Amino acid sequence: MFAGLVVDGGLALAAKVRAIGEAQEAGRAGAQALDLAAYRDSGTVRLVPDGARTLAQNYLASTSDSGTVTVIDDTVTVTVTARQHTQLLGLLGLDSLTVIGSGSAHPARGITAEDREFANSEGVSGANPRVVGSGG
Repeated sequence: MFAGLVVDGGLALAAKVRAIGEAQEAGRAGAQALDLAAYRDSGTVRLVPDGARTLAQNYLASTSDSGTVTVIDDTVTVTVTARQHTQLLGLLGLDSLTVIGSGSAHPARGITAEDREFANSEGVSGANPRVVGSGG
């Protein structure tokens, strides 16, 4: 039984790390749904909520796990639920373990005024939005 806890516990931990990674990637995919009209008009970096939700859900559809996507203001939060089949604990009647991982992302400006001075000295110009993410 102890060996089952060690082996299957390790597999569950690896599955949780994978679920967090998938949630972060889905969040980053969703955070790319920028309101380009607002960005071009005023430089405002913000999301199109329906587009963000669709991009994140499309990413999740490409994985084997299920998840939920929420968009609040300019933050895309994704929660992934994954199943890890057990190797040894199945002998005791526990066939799988469920793990949950979540991640969030939001768009942010990629170059600040300080960065622009350096970039211009290197022959690069412009400011591009980027995606900032976190997970847990």
